[in-house]
Amino acid sequence: MIEKNFNFFFNPISKTKGIGPKIQKLFNEKKIESNIDLIFNFPFGLIDRTHCPKLNNLEIGKISTIFVKVKKHNFPRIRRLPNTVQCFDDTGEINIVFFNSRENYIKEILPLNNEVIISGKINIYKNKHQITNPDYVTSVNNEEKVSKIMPTYSSLKGISNKTINKIYENITKDIPDVPEWHRDIIIKNNKWSSFKDSLIQLHNPKKIEDLDKNSLAYERISFDEIFSNLLIFSQIKKKNSTIYKNPKLFSSDFKLKIIKNLSFTLTKDQDNIIKDIENSLKKDKKMLRLLQGDVGSGKTIISIITGLNVVASGFQVALMCPTEILATQHLNLIKSITQGLDIKVEILSSGVNKKKQIEIKKDLVDGKINFLIGTHSLFQESVSFKNLGLIIIDEQHKFGVKQRINLSEKGGMNCDVLLMSATPIPRTLILSTYGDMDISTLREKPFKKTKIITNIIPEKKIPDLINLIKNKIETKQQVYWICPLIEESKKVKLTPVLERLEYLKKYFPENVAVMHGNLKNDEKIKVMKDFIDKKFSILISTTVVEVGVDNQNANTIIIENSERFGLAQLHQLRGRVGRGIQDGECILIYSKSITENGKKRLKILKESNDGFYISEQDLKLRGFGDIIGYKQSGEKDFIVADPLYHSHLFELAKQETDLYTENNLPIEKFSTLLKFFKKDKILNIIDTG
Repeated sequence: MIEKNFNFFFNPISKTKGIGPKIQKLFNEKKIESNIDLIFNFPFGLIDRTHCPKLNNLEIGKISTIFVKVKKHNFPRIRRLPNTVQCFDDTGEINIVFFNSRENYIKEILPLNNEVIISGKINIYKNKHQITNPDYVTSVNNEEKVSKIMPTYSSLKGISNKTINKIYENITKDIPDVPEWHRDIIIKNNKWSSFKDSLIQLHNPKKIEDLDKNSLAYERISFDEIFSNLLIFSQIKKKNSTIYKNPKLFSSDFKLKIIKNLSFTLTKDQDNIIKDIENSLKKDKKMLRLLQGDVGSGKTIISIITGLNVVASGFQVALMCPTEILATQHLNLIKSITQGLDIKVEILSSGVNKKKQIEIKKDLVDGKINFLIGTHSLFQESVSFKNLGLIIIDEQHKFGVKQRINLSEKGGMNCDVLLMSATPIPRTLILSTYGDMDISTLREKPFKKTKIITNIIPEKKIPDLINLIKNKIETKQQVYWICPLIEESKKVKLTPVLERLEYLKKYFPENVAVMHGNLKNDEKIKVMKDFIDKKFSILISTTVVEVGVDNQNANTIIIENSERFGLAQLHQLRGRVGRGIQDGECILIYSKSITENGKKRLKILKESNDGFYISEQDLKLRGFGDIIGYKQSGEKDFIVADPLYHSHLFELAKQETDLYTENNLPIEKFSTLLKFFKKDKILNIIDTG
């Protein structure tokens, strides 16, 4: 019986009453393929038909349910004119107007002299109230057929809300009982209903508050999903704890040589985190760790020192960067601090010619290359290592849990994994997105006498910036000018890079260059090198300079259409300046179309340089999906839950998963739950990994 109940949720929607091939196709286009997909597509609002006024008390624009008697049919001979039915009660009259309805149908549903119930939106035409194409028409003997409260769902092209409602009415009637997977005390303390009852409540709201993400029914289903997410993370950790590797053996003398070659002193935080990572690498269990810290806190040098330590212990290291510019920058840094040491470092990317790529791949297999840097091409199937001991990922682009598992497996038995975040991550996101990993948080920044000042100006003041730029150039300083687009967009009015290039060339004809994602890799590297070598003073760019680019002579960054960026991204861009001996300046330009919410976000950036605070505010203002970047990863973490609304549920879910892990309860108890939220595939990867 349980198996039969379970199968219902995963039957194709075509088996649900009311769903034919046409409607099935429309649902499938929205990624709704099985019954559980349909059930998790909750209504976003409701139509209240409980307002039942007399005809002398109608409100224009309001959905009303009226009890009236049919007085007269008006069927004009001119086809383009609508059919009209006059109705009345003891206080007045109203016209019921039909477009594209046959006379016989109208006579059937609205027979003369019969009392009927009609529900629809009240409007007025030629000083007379009317309802056009009513939602419901029925006899007063069938009052129960008129839905008093009707939930509204996301629309399907050409399908009425009434039809969609009937489909959901059919499927919710068939939802079977499922065994409870949570402890009784959890359900009782939170006043939650069962899984089945919560689903039914969400599809049958009695008031708009019933659809709130903080309603008890929504919380219950959200907790189920959050719990399933953290449960998977606990299984990954459990699996990793059973995988043994050869411990890395480190030489303190070697690390001291590297540190002596640095042009700066490590902070206490940096030193402690390097030691923490070393301790993990020395163990016989695989390391999967996230290193997070603010812009300019020095995450990169931690990863590089760690990587060089691993090389010294006899293993190879792979460092993946979001851009080839950054990869080249890392290469130069590593070469500068390993002078006199027998360490071979190479770059592998699409910008490297084919002959060199073949040579690099052969040297990797032969163990001649110790430290490989590159972009996504590092992890092509054709790239193999002799003895890969550490993978370092600069996580500008989100890696989902599946990719992290595959990444760890690619390295083989002895390979550890270190991810670096571009900016600090809110605690809720750490629990929801990185729960399978150990976390190192770098809070202390290297001491700097300089600061970054942030100013906000409207786009109409752009001409005023010309004098500012002239002053910067006269004092031998350089300027970034950031635009969100390369070319003109028909959909969104934003200033493109190429348009801004032409504008600035009028004032600085020989002193400006452009860089964007459509340039070839070698072209981007040359532009950036020329900028660092001070061959020109103004670099107009898209956000390809966002991460890690280090030019200590560039102390001003101007960001156009700044309201189009997330706070974390703006903070990251701002971090490109003020890296030398002079103060940095960040100028945020906003357009006329900026919203109040957009102004709030820019104000937060102006008032704070604390990346941890900014990331929390970014989450509150933009929402969870925008922060973690669903579009980048193609992997959506949650179907129902929203960490912005349900942060308190993460703490509870973590307590529960920790309890189950400590008591070593079998994961099979939750197999149904995991499948509901599409976590079973990840579980299969873990089991076969």
